Amino acid sequence: MELRIFTEPQQGASYEDLLAVAQATETAGFAGFFRSDHYLKMGDVDGLPGPSHAWVTLAGLARETDHIRLGTLVSPVTFYSPGPLAITVAQVDAMSGGRVDFGIGAGWFEAEHRAYGLDFPALGGRFDLLEETLEQVHGLWNTPEGQTFNHEGQFHSFVDSPALPKPAQRPHPPIIIGGRGASRTPKLAATYAADFNLAFTPLDDVASAIERVEKACLDMGRDPDEIVRSAALALCLGTNEAEINRRAAAIGRQTDELRTTALAGTPDEILTKMKRYADAGIQRMYLQVLDLEDLNHIHMAGADLVGPAAEF
Repeated sequence: MELRIFTEPQQGASYEDLLAVAQATETAGFAGFFRSDHYLKMGDVDGLPGPSHAWVTLAGLARETDHIRLGTLVSPVTFYSPGPLAITVAQVDAMSGGRVDFGIGAGWFEAEHRAYGLDFPALGGRFDLLEETLEQVHGLWNTPEGQTFNHEGQFHSFVDSPALPKPAQRPHPPIIIGGRGASRTPKLAATYAADFNLAFTPLDDVASAIERVEKACLDMGRDPDEIVRSAALALCLGTNEAEINRRAAAIGRQTDELRTTALAGTPDEILTKMKRYADAGIQRMYLQVLDLEDLNHIHMAGADLVGPAAEF
């Protein structure tokens, strides 16, 4: 199992905070640094200094890291127009030397849309927009140089687009699509995804969600093994109960609750739970780190978890 670090900077983080976490992630031996894409805090935190733009942040980190993967988990399609989005992600991919993974989803947090003047269609409309955006961004990236891209869509249309720039990764960066939907999500994942992600999903629901994507792949003639199956869970690691409790309190959570819904406990406890996810089909884990000041947490996780998890 490959391990990546996943952050939630809308809860309160400056660029300097994220840079420190990304560089600690790289030093600790993790495979990637990922961030959420949100404009509004959640829960009882002040969120200071305020939200940061996911792709602006990643552009900076692309120049200040060397080898870790970088990306979003995930960018709401409601935040972006597909043409500028394709340009932005391609540019960050080039700035990183081809280390970007592109996570995109339908969006869910209505309050942040209201807070920043963004449209928030009903769920069906958001999925329509997601499906069209994936088709268009994919089409732009896959158009050969010297040719043009044309597409008439319900929301956006392209006429004689030069479809530039191209990402450093050809034909395009790996696309991350997640969710437990029964029909549209598996079809989109089978069509476009290199990584199918199950965020905060109970172990008992993992196998059935993976099976739906595998079936969608087989229905369209794609090898299901071309898609990495991933999960995202909060991390609360400690060498003893006092340290675990301290880290749980620092993020406003209870240790018992985290042991049930997340990856919490000693290294052995966490590795045992990770192994159960691996047995259910998960090949990659995004470890959600919420206390961005606790860099020792990341270094400890790198030392205690990365190597053993690679054996799953």
